Amino acid sequence: MNRMAHNDMPWWRWRTNVRSALHMLSDPVFQQERWAAGVPGYGDVTDAVYRLVEDTWLDNWSAEKYLGTVFRDAEEVALVDAAVLRVLRILHQVGADAPAQAYFQHPGWPEAVQAARAAHLRLATADGDDPEAPPPSLEQLSAALHTF
Repeated sequence: MNRMAHNDMPWWRWRTNVRSALHMLSDPVFQQERWAAGVPGYGDVTDAVYRLVEDTWLDNWSAEKYLGTVFRDAEEVALVDAAVLRVLRILHQVGADAPAQAYFQHPGWPEAVQAARAAHLRLATADGDDPEAPPPSLEQLSAALHTF
């Protein structure tokens, strides 16, 4: 996320939070090495979901509401909406305070990861970032959000 053009989108901080969440939710290796292992500095599944929907309220309406402010085009909107719906469905079934393994063992988790991955790839590429770079820590995310 270090190369993201911060002045490119009007509500870039919201975009940064959504991207951070999608990045973590889309990377099964990260999930096992950080979340399942309980490594500090990366939050947990619930933290990622919170970043995904906290400012945007994507749990209440479509990403289309933010076309031109957070999201660049209809393709980003569709991919983000698909990821949010899949992740939230699992969150509601498993519970917000469940251990990471409960999410990973849910039969819908691979589909949610795949949807998050598609959205992450699209947004990272559009921002000129390497979508294969590891997700930044929450400390790095905070520093990026307070740069300007």
